[in-house]
Amino acid sequence: MQSDAEVLKRWSGSAPFWEKYRENIRQMFAPIAQALVEDGQIGLGNTVLDIATGPGEPALSVAGVVGREGKIIGIDPVPEMIEGARRATAYHGLTNVQFEVASADRLPFPADTFDAVISRFGVMFFPSPVDAVREMLRVLKPGKKLALAVWHFAERNPFHYSLSQVMDRYVHTEPPGPDAPDAFRFASPGKLLGILKQAGTMAPTERLLQFPIQSSLSVEDFLALRLEMSDKLRAKVRALSGRQMAEVTRQALDSLRRYSTDRGMSFPAEVLIVSGAKGGPR
Repeated sequence: MQSDAEVLKRWSGSAPFWEKYRENIRQMFAPIAQALVEDGQIGLGNTVLDIATGPGEPALSVAGVVGREGKIIGIDPVPEMIEGARRATAYHGLTNVQFEVASADRLPFPADTFDAVISRFGVMFFPSPVDAVREMLRVLKPGKKLALAVWHFAERNPFHYSLSQVMDRYVHTEPPGPDAPDAFRFASPGKLLGILKQAGTMAPTERLLQFPIQSSLSVEDFLALRLEMSDKLRAKVRALSGRQMAEVTRQALDSLRRYSTDRGMSFPAEVLIVSGAKGGPR
């Protein structure tokens, strides 16, 4: 299993590309941000914590939900991600958002601070998900909710497998262990729900969110986005010869074209939204 330092190094290398494609990512994952708002019961005037915010999403989107009366804080353990998020905040002139370098299992906030805690595709990479959820509960106000989004099975998400299946024909990778940091660590229904129960979350629930991942990008530009955003794919590309890369590109474009429309790319997607509350009076 990779060390925490190795995982952070991988994400540091990805930070410039996540910032580069921030608007595309916001567009593609907007339904997930909306689901987190709904299940986290986020509204006007709330104070919200976004964990593993990367270069600022969904925190920047949620800023519009809480309004000027509210506040959202985004944290990430990768300084390069937070730098990108701060640049976005300055660019958009937002005054109700702030970003800090911090880890999920050591949150630098007093108890009972937030009206909601959310995380999109973060918990899969936490060194200790149970400790992280306990920290989320600690900083939540009594009766308030946390909401987490994780990928369902890879085969239900062609956003991932359309390219990975092609790449795996040329570069073999050992599958990760069941608890290794990986995008599909909590793909099995009930697995993350069990983590929330173990951490002491009240009335935890899980629901399947089915939605289209939509992007105005062309097939060629989408392929470039996927190859750049993923550190695993970038590593595999480096292992290919020029001839192999040309063949991977040809096959990947053929695979992706089935999801191309006159408005850009559209992939069926499935994500699990797992949520629960902190005990105590509201």
